[in-house]
Amino acid sequence: MIKTFEGRVTKSTGSWYSVMLDTGKTVNCRLKGLFRSKGIRATNPIAVGDVVDGTISDDDQTGVIVNIHQRKNYLIRKATKLSKSTHIIAANVDQVVIIVSLIKPRTSTGFIDRILSTAEAYHIPSVIIFNKYDLYDEKTVAALEFLKTTYQNVGYNCLVTSVPEKLRLTQLKEILNGKISLLAGHSGVGKSALINAVDSSLQLKTAEISTFHNKGIHTTTFANMFYLNFGGWVIDTPGIKEFGLVEFEKVELGQRFPEIRNLMHQCRFSNCLHVNEPGCAVTKAVTCEDIAEFRYNNYFNMLNSI
Repeated sequence: MIKTFEGRVTKSTGSWYSVMLDTGKTVNCRLKGLFRSKGIRATNPIAVGDVVDGTISDDDQTGVIVNIHQRKNYLIRKATKLSKSTHIIAANVDQVVIIVSLIKPRTSTGFIDRILSTAEAYHIPSVIIFNKYDLYDEKTVAALEFLKTTYQNVGYNCLVTSVPEKLRLTQLKEILNGKISLLAGHSGVGKSALINAVDSSLQLKTAEISTFHNKGIHTTTFANMFYLNFGGWVIDTPGIKEFGLVEFEKVELGQRFPEIRNLMHQCRFSNCLHVNEPGCAVTKAVTCEDIAEFRYNNYFNMLNSI
């Protein structure tokens, strides 16, 4: 007997998908063959967070996904090896939580701003977690305060955390509670350790930093969605080394930076790219230090990459 079901994808390995039903049961599923050619041109037609319909028979405990529900949103980036293809990181998320560290390994502001601008494009709120505070010296703390103030002034919620010191873990739980949160960040910044600290029942695998390269070692191979025992879900993604922009037009990029978006209507030209056009309110604001120079430089570098 063939039964139908609806569920949410909680894990994707490329060829098999774990789908959790409302009953809490998880079904391992394949994708219906012809389904791959539909929709976005991506290396993964189905992403963690997708709500899907499927069928399963009594004599076979594996299911077949036959339909994807319309997505509320999704985050997408260039595939790492196939520059013309894209990779859907996750779908139907309530917020993006960017886990960064200013040391061992250092997260660049360019990486942060690429994720923030992509989340802005899909109207997904973002939170920045500055982790590993216990490792910061006086100089790093000063850099942290500058970055945190800059991002908060732009409108982003920021939190400073440390797992060994149990610093602001309660506030982190409040941020995650009741939401589907995509965790994004380089390998080694402590995503899994943070989640273990707020929900010890998960026991996600963590790893030390490579002493040779001073960079993170990958512990997450595939995107995974986990239920938090205090309420909510987190999507733990493989450590992202780079974040290539997709589906961006040059003239639209400024709208993805709140401080540029707030000023662009004051520019002389409606199609101003905020580079060297006369009467540009944005470049004037950078000169006056009303817009952080590093944010503008990241915007400029992203503009050139489109």
